[in-house]
Amino acid sequence: MHKTVQNLIDIENQLKSSLGDLNKNKIPKIIAVSKTFKMDNILPLIEHGHLDFGENKVQEAIDKWAEIKGNKSNIQLHMIGKLQTNKVKFAVKLFDYIHSVDSEKLAKKIADEQSKVQRNIKVFIQVNIGDENQKSGINIDEINNLVIFCKKINLNVIGFMCIPPADIDPTGYFKEMNRINKINNFEELSMGMSSDYKKASQYNSTYLRIGSNIFGLRS
Repeated sequence: MHKTVQNLIDIENQLKSSLGDLNKNKIPKIIAVSKTFKMDNILPLIEHGHLDFGENKVQEAIDKWAEIKGNKSNIQLHMIGKLQTNKVKFAVKLFDYIHSVDSEKLAKKIADEQSKVQRNIKVFIQVNIGDENQKSGINIDEINNLVIFCKKINLNVIGFMCIPPADIDPTGYFKEMNRINKINNFEELSMGMSSDYKKASQYNSTYLRIGSNIFGLRS
């Protein structure tokens, strides 16, 4: 068994164990963050039956995934990095999910470009939950206006995404993001990475973005 497959199985078992029998139907989906990794590390996961993969650069994703997605249409590709507006017309042809909408300009561009190719991308609004200057995402007080705008242009927003500040306990941030998600009546929540996915799953994350714990450290 390939190491990436074994790592994925181990994570799935850890989640089942930590969530317990009462929550076994709420086990979040695992996005295998395959950015920078070559296909010889990714193909064993596909052959194992894993469907959700994450990339953070449009051109790299096109080079890696265009042909494979053409042959395996059930693969779900997630854009998890900052998306520039000049790349949107390429992104909407390939990605099924975009986790990083953080402005009306980007939201409008996605809506316009996906209509040209008759697609309906599932979108997460990225929230800068720790109010960090170096991170993308909207502030909490901007959420309502962007949600209203996205509804007005019929963008398919399914939930929020966040990345808590590094090197501190993320519990409070996950708890707050879960609260905000519920207030807005969204069912999906994208939070939790290799370092904190177990804790994120305790606060109703439905999509975990896991890279190094599956593929190993990036060189």
